[in-house]
Amino acid sequence: QVQLVESGGGLVQTGDSLRLSCAASGSIFRLVSMGWYRQAPGKQRELVATVTSGGSTNYADSVKGRFTISRDNAKNMVYLHMNSLKPGDTAVYYCTADGYVGPGATMQGFWGQGTQVTVSS
Repeated sequence: QVQLVESGGGLVQTGDSLRLSCAASGSIFRLVSMGWYRQAPGKQRELVATVTSGGSTNYADSVKGRFTISRDNAKNMVYLHMNSLKPGDTAVYYCTADGYVGPGATMQGFWGQGTQVTVSS
């Protein structure tokens, strides 16, 4: 199995910046895609951003131009740099990864436990 551990959440004010980090460990053979989802109270979990091992990125429209996702393949880390934070960004942010635990294995999806980001007005 693969374990994902997020860090970097917290309470910030509108307009502030924050960086989330996620470390993957365990039986990692190859991680194809890593990314971030978020879930606000009373809402469905939604995509924030993803990045492939080759560096291709995808962002939700609501965060384009404010958030940047990056990845360190050698360290199995993914980061989310969040700028110009708004109260609407308040949510639990979850790290995700899709990959293989061994050669010939089926690709699986993995989730972290989440880290809270709260943006006050």
